[in-house]
Amino acid sequence: MPADVIVLGAGGHARVVIDSLRCAGFSVVGVCAPELEPGQAGPLGAPALGNDNFLTGVDRDTHLLANGIGSIGKPELRQRIFETKTAQGWRFVTLVHPTAIVGADCNFGEGAQIMAGAVLQTGVRIGRNTIVNTAASIDHDCMLDDHVHIAPGAILSGAVTVGARSHLGTGAIVIQGVSIGNDVVIGAGAVITAAVAATEHVKAGTRY
Repeated sequence: MPADVIVLGAGGHARVVIDSLRCAGFSVVGVCAPELEPGQAGPLGAPALGNDNFLTGVDRDTHLLANGIGSIGKPELRQRIFETKTAQGWRFVTLVHPTAIVGADCNFGEGAQIMAGAVLQTGVRIGRNTIVNTAASIDHDCMLDDHVHIAPGAILSGAVTVGARSHLGTGAIVIQGVSIGNDVVIGAGAVITAAVAATEHVKAGTRY
């Protein structure tokens, strides 16, 4: 049976995570978010548990964490929370929404989140704490590093590689075999036809 899950964060992404966890059969204990008073109703009715101090008395063997911090505007925070809690001995749930289509021989790192309607074909590798968001399409043999965010509706053709902490915006398209470096930001609707070097920013709607 799936373990009980505590969600870190209470914003929009946390709501999606809570809904996806419930759809996948997990029990959501509540949310840790300093902006909410303990006992207050949090996102989707999940009880607020207070700040991270609540975790001190929780059994790590019977509970998992879920990262409810989105990456837009605060990717460093999402990564820092994951790495800090992992160093403290916590494990993060690897979440696959039941409506996602996952091909044979896919591999997911700890804390990866595959959201509703996503399609992942055979041989895909997804790194730790990476989000493949709603209805994104990841074709065969793509490799995504840690802390990546593939936004809703983005399309990666076969054998694309995406470096750590990179963000592909809503509806972005990457053709087959292209390599995207670390810390890249690709704007919504951009079409990527050539390799993108580390730390590059590609404007929304452009062809690169």
